[in-house]
Amino acid sequence: MEVERVQTVAFSSVSVDAIPPEFIRSEKEQPALTTCRGQIPQVPTVDFNDPDESNLIRLVAEASREWGMFQIVNHGIPSEVITDIQKAGKEFFELPQVEKEVYAKPADSKSIEGYGSKLQKEVEGKKAWNDHLFHIIWPPSAINYQYWPKNPPSYRGVNEEYSKWVEGVGQKLLGLLSLGLGVEKNELKDSLGGDELKYLLKINYYPPCPRPDLALGVPAHTDMSAITILVPNEVQGLQVFRDGHWFDVEYIPNALVIHIGDQLEILSNGKYKSVLHRTTVNKDMTRMSWPVFLEPPSELAIGPLPKLVDDKNPPKYKKKKYCDYAYCKLNKISQ
Repeated sequence: MEVERVQTVAFSSVSVDAIPPEFIRSEKEQPALTTCRGQIPQVPTVDFNDPDESNLIRLVAEASREWGMFQIVNHGIPSEVITDIQKAGKEFFELPQVEKEVYAKPADSKSIEGYGSKLQKEVEGKKAWNDHLFHIIWPPSAINYQYWPKNPPSYRGVNEEYSKWVEGVGQKLLGLLSLGLGVEKNELKDSLGGDELKYLLKINYYPPCPRPDLALGVPAHTDMSAITILVPNEVQGLQVFRDGHWFDVEYIPNALVIHIGDQLEILSNGKYKSVLHRTTVNKDMTRMSWPVFLEPPSELAIGPLPKLVDDKNPPKYKKKKYCDYAYCKLNKISQ
């Protein structure tokens, strides 16, 4: 059965200035009714090149406890490396539909990798205004090039280059977050599978939407990964939920947006906060983003770090294999 992609729906919706009903969100979700305007709090920004490591640890830990989200600048990834992956991703989504479908996620696949439009069980039958491409970029032993586009020809090279840089950022982040919990620098990395920790890239494509006031690119969610390292394009769309309200996250050129995910909240026994966020869409411009999810091996059981649990601080979360956690999360089953 042929799947209708959002990019195709968007093209046919422009002329009628309307969107199909399955994309129209309830009033409690519609961005026009739920986005806070005016004076808005700013997500913390952290200079990743701060020579004072104790200050850097403090800033990262504070942002992870209080927001679950922060932006990092001076992260060391050359701007041209980021520009190259953005250009290659954009060129892939601008290919004829038949060429993109070559990389479609098979209907019976247990893996999340591949090109698609639906990621999880959709509440009330509503759909997100989003097409996407998933594939693992690190470690090299876990890569399945079946899902890496051959067109544009630059795609593989620029993503392999980016993977080396983003892996370095991920390692540094995990070290800082470990030290922020008062445990050894390698504690979080080791608890997430060590060198088997996977870096899963998702390219989000949100085409122009005639009714951005009614639709969402991605509905409210927390990431099931440990950490997410996200590159956005310049089109506003990312929103964070804080103090009962939805706020826009400011776009900072060349910054990386960091999300604390569910596995880090679990490992920290609730000290770090998995951030609730969503994505809005634009009437005239295409929004894209390149999140990389740091995920443990599927059979690895994740629970609170033993060093953070005692009589005064009992475990707040059950230990669970990551594959089981992911299945429950994607199918909206209580954990």
